[in-house]
Amino acid sequence: MHHHHSHGEGLKGRMLLSVILNFTITVAEVVGGILSGSLALLGDSLHNFSDAMSILASYVAIRIGEKERNEKYTFGYKRAEILVAFANSAVLFGVVVFLLVEAYRRFRNPHPIHGSLMLGVALVGLFANLISVFLLHGHAHENINVRSAYLHLLSDTLSSVAVVLGGLAIILWDTLWLDPVITVAISIYILKEGYDILKETVEILMEAAPRLDLAEIKREIESIPGVRNAHHFHAWRIGEHEVHFECHVEVRDMLISEAQGIIDEIEELLKNYGVTHVTVQLEVDRCQEKGIICGSERRTEHSRV
Repeated sequence: MHHHHSHGEGLKGRMLLSVILNFTITVAEVVGGILSGSLALLGDSLHNFSDAMSILASYVAIRIGEKERNEKYTFGYKRAEILVAFANSAVLFGVVVFLLVEAYRRFRNPHPIHGSLMLGVALVGLFANLISVFLLHGHAHENINVRSAYLHLLSDTLSSVAVVLGGLAIILWDTLWLDPVITVAISIYILKEGYDILKETVEILMEAAPRLDLAEIKREIESIPGVRNAHHFHAWRIGEHEVHFECHVEVRDMLISEAQGIIDEIEELLKNYGVTHVTVQLEVDRCQEKGIICGSERRTEHSRV
């Protein structure tokens, strides 16, 4: 059972346009940040650079993920998208450390800032970020990579708003302390948004089971006529939307044609849980352990000794 998910050419075109926009903003904010002396603007430029790399890498990962399965990669290339999403989130955490260290230095040693230049560059960045957010908004829930890129852009738009407001405050009241404060706020927001994606990608790469009620699945399988016991469950995700499930099912001795009916029922049952690929190993009086997880009963026995 295989579900092939392809991304439209329209999405890919929008992603490339977003990459160009974000590289343009990055250059503008680096130059503007150096000339104006604004750490917040430099922080925003790093964030924009991360956005550009994130979207570019996501675009490449989607292209790779659409390649056909072969004898070497029998599961296909879907994990490429997960690897890229992990790398993108990890890079964001590195950026945050740099920004927080620099913000601390600025708190101790405030630098003079050219408020009007900071404001002008921040407005350009805000406008370009809004366009990028609009380009990807309709595709944000398609997969973890596009969602990761979209969250990068959304957080950068909010940070651009903060930099704009900071530039206004510096022009009006010469509040230099606002620059590192905005930088810290941007950093905290990056951490908050990046954590969920990093956690999900690590779970997929570690082949953690998706959210399934295994005890309930066991009860439902064992309620099928002819099934004596269901045990040794394995559930994992290949990509964001592809869930695999395998188990051992003990049955009475029967014809293969009868057994096929049981397998079909189990597959239909598991569809309700979002499982896309099912492997059932039928057996008669074979496994000594009957736990949901293989080896769990042995560990319990050892702990009692």
